[in-house]
Amino acid sequence: MSHVQISPLGDTKMFKPIKVGKNTLNHRVFFCPATRTRSLEDHTPSNLAVRYYDERTKFPGSLVVSEGTFPFAEAGLMEGVPGIWTERHTKAWKEIVKKVHDNKSFISLQLWNLGRAGGDPAYMKKSGVPLVGPSAIYDCDQNRQQAEEAGNPLRALTEQEIKDQIYKQYDKAAKNAVEAGFDYIELHGAHGYLLHQFIESASNQRTDEYGGSIENRARFVLELVDHMISIVGADKLGIRLSPWATFQGMPSIHGEIHPLTTYSYILHELEKRAEKGNRLAYVSLVEPRVNGNLDVDKQEQVGSNDFVEDVWKGTILKAGNYTYDAPHFTHAINDLENDRTLVGFARYNISNPDLVYRLKNGWELNPYDRSTFYGRDDLGYNTYPTHDETKRDGEEAKKRKPEPIAAAS
Repeated sequence: MSHVQISPLGDTKMFKPIKVGKNTLNHRVFFCPATRTRSLEDHTPSNLAVRYYDERTKFPGSLVVSEGTFPFAEAGLMEGVPGIWTERHTKAWKEIVKKVHDNKSFISLQLWNLGRAGGDPAYMKKSGVPLVGPSAIYDCDQNRQQAEEAGNPLRALTEQEIKDQIYKQYDKAAKNAVEAGFDYIELHGAHGYLLHQFIESASNQRTDEYGGSIENRARFVLELVDHMISIVGADKLGIRLSPWATFQGMPSIHGEIHPLTTYSYILHELEKRAEKGNRLAYVSLVEPRVNGNLDVDKQEQVGSNDFVEDVWKGTILKAGNYTYDAPHFTHAINDLENDRTLVGFARYNISNPDLVYRLKNGWELNPYDRSTFYGRDDLGYNTYPTHDETKRDGEEAKKRKPEPIAAAS
C-alpha cells in the first residue's frame, strides 16, 4: 500500500466542537473500535496498550472507542482480547483511562459479547466457557465442525441465563467501567455478535419473549440498554449497530424482514426513551461501505443509513472507509452537515497515531499492514511513526511482549 495524500481539513466542519453526552469534543473525528489482541493471558490490558491509547488521544478533546472488551468470560473468549470482569482488569484499564484524561481527551469502553461467533471453541472449552447464542443456529458449516470437534457445540441461552447476563454480568462490567473512569460505555450490537444475533430472525428462532416478533427480538437489546442507563446514565451510554452488514451470517436485506423495518423500530424505541429524559450519548453506525473488516465494492453496496436521522434525533457516530474519496474527504464532510454526527477511522488510526493532526494539517497518511493487526507482540501496534518521525524499529518491537502495567500490579 502507498501513503494516502490528503488536503488540510482544519478549516472544515470536521474541526468544529461537538457535544457528546455531557462532554464537548474539540473536533468530530473519533477512533472506532479495533480488535488488537495485545492483552495478557488472563485478558488484562497490557503495558503496550498504555502507549497505544496515549498516543491516539494527544490531540485534546478527542474521542477514542476502545477495542472490543469482554464484559464477562461467558461473552466468549479470544486470546489477547481484554476483559473488564475482574479487579485486575479494572485496575489496568484505570491506568489507560488516566492517560487519556491526562491528554484532556475521552474514552468509551466497547462491551463485546460474541455469542455464536465465540472465537475458538477449543480455547473456550479449555477455559470452561460454553458456546451460546439466541438459538442453536451456526452461521456456517465450518464453525459447526469446529465447535463439534472441540466438544463445545452451540446451544441456546436459557431465559435465566439471559436475565443473568443483563442484571448480573453486564451489571458488574458496567460498574467496573465506572470504577475505571470511562467516559462512556458502548454496547456492541453490530457485525453478527450476540446483540445482533438476537435482533435478526435468521439467528434468533426462539419462541419465548426474546424471539419471534420484532418487539421480542429487540427485547434483549432494549432491556440491556435500560439496565445500563440505570447504572451509568443515558448520557454515558452508546450502542453500535450495522443494519446493512452480512458479516458472520447476518442476512441484512436478504432476510425475511427488511433492515429498515427492524432498525427503525429499535431507533424509535431509543428515541422514545430520549423524549422521556434518557437520551443516549450516541448511536454508532457501520456504513455500508464496509462489511466486517472488509471494504465493499461500490456496485455491491446496499442500503443507506440516511433513514437514521429521520428517527433518531441524537448524536450519531458513523464509520466505514471514509478514506475512499481522499484527498478531500467529501463524503465525510457532507455527513457532518447535520451538526450531530462524528466520523470514525479505524485502520488509519492504527497506522497513524497522530491521525487527527494529520487530517487537520493535510499531512499524508501512513499505509497500514493488516497482517500485524492481531499480533501478540508490539509490531504493528506501537511501531507506526508520527508525522515528525521517520520510522520506528520493527525488530525491537517483535521482542516486546505484553506485560503487566506496573502501576496496576
